[in-house]
Amino acid sequence: MQNLSPLAKNDLPEPLPLKKLIGPSFILLGLGLGSGELILWPYLSSNYGMGIIWGALLGITFQFFLNMEIARYTLVTGESIFVGLARKLGTLAPVWFILSTLIPWMWPGIIASCATLVAEALGIEYSKYIGIIFLLLIGAILSLGSVVYKTQEKLQKAIILIGVPFVFILAFYFAKSNHWGDMIAGLIGKGNGFWFLPIGVPIATFLGAFAYAGAGGNLNLAQSLYVKEKGYGMGKYSGRITNILLGKKEDIKLEGTTFEPNQENLNRFKIWWKRINLEHMIVFWATGAVTMIILSLLAYSTVFGREGLSTGISFVVQEGIVISQKTFPFLGTLFLGLAALMLFGTQFSVLGSTSRIMAENLCVLSKDKFKIQNLPKFFYSFLWLQIIAGIIIFMLGFMEPLGLVVTGAVLNAITMFIYSGLILWLNLTSLDKQLRPNFIRIFAVGFAFLFYGSFGIYTIYSRFFT
Repeated sequence: MQNLSPLAKNDLPEPLPLKKLIGPSFILLGLGLGSGELILWPYLSSNYGMGIIWGALLGITFQFFLNMEIARYTLVTGESIFVGLARKLGTLAPVWFILSTLIPWMWPGIIASCATLVAEALGIEYSKYIGIIFLLLIGAILSLGSVVYKTQEKLQKAIILIGVPFVFILAFYFAKSNHWGDMIAGLIGKGNGFWFLPIGVPIATFLGAFAYAGAGGNLNLAQSLYVKEKGYGMGKYSGRITNILLGKKEDIKLEGTTFEPNQENLNRFKIWWKRINLEHMIVFWATGAVTMIILSLLAYSTVFGREGLSTGISFVVQEGIVISQKTFPFLGTLFLGLAALMLFGTQFSVLGSTSRIMAENLCVLSKDKFKIQNLPKFFYSFLWLQIIAGIIIFMLGFMEPLGLVVTGAVLNAITMFIYSGLILWLNLTSLDKQLRPNFIRIFAVGFAFLFYGSFGIYTIYSRFFT
């Protein structure tokens, strides 16, 4: 784009110790915790068995490699992946990212699921007004935090550190030896009478679960923004979004700063790259994969084979009932409450991340008209636009949680097909040869591109042409 300035030059900062790098992966993990981890994969496992769980492991592995290529560009250039793609594609890129973020993520399926579980835990009737109240609460929390990134990071860390151990304990209590055996077999695609996909499994739901094996959709691209706001690499020279009322204003830059590929900077880059890969592998990939598998195992060992699991998120409610019956009544209620809290945290981070993505792309679209200094105002405008859209969807009567989640997930899988190819192309053509991805990473992202594309095309074909 002609209105984007060339990259400035500076030295690559000294690598931070690993403990100071932990943070962005918690947000991405939290973004998937309430959709793929808690809803879609356990839903599939409770209905079709553990033979399908290979998809969760493969899906989050794809996302690990995608996220690291997203981080690579920002680590080297100090600007978001959105600015980098706009340099290549012009105004088409920001327009696409605004629309492909708003349309799939405005469906309030996650918060509808949260409201359903809260109503069940409290013994009251599910109402759209519960979901609306939660949306307004999220808007209030995000609007009052001094630094948006820190608010998201702190909330997600707290939810994950409380909720995940509790689920692990329940799974280890309920799962029998045959359940563990089915889980291990499922990791290589062997189910009860099938390999990889059972007969009758909804392809749209599987594709949605695959896309949500992690953050999903354009939310993965938020890794680029959090690399900037955490101060990874050249992101140190960028600013952060602060609260327009309470936060101390920081100097925010749209275009980035890169470094000369001399030996000293290359040595620093190798250390940065090693450490952020390790941080993402431990927090996002390993924790996310184990959590998805254990949550699916819990659903499988408690409610598999029961009637009435094929609609909505009734399987989660049934899990709570079984837990109450076989342990103590308050544990079933506690399970539903913690599941609701995880869903709330996911919707919280979804709204924060999508608003950040759209605000950035609005500035990229017209640097002169939408000045980067006004990024916090644009962020809060998109935040409340999405909240209002969610309220309207509730008021129009779209209340069934699983249907809303699957609708958004299929749309997000298609966006992942598009941007996975674009990211690989950007890094292979924009970065110095010594900083580009190696063959293994090219293969992994290329395979993800083909997988998302093939399943996306098949899903569209089966929905509209058969």
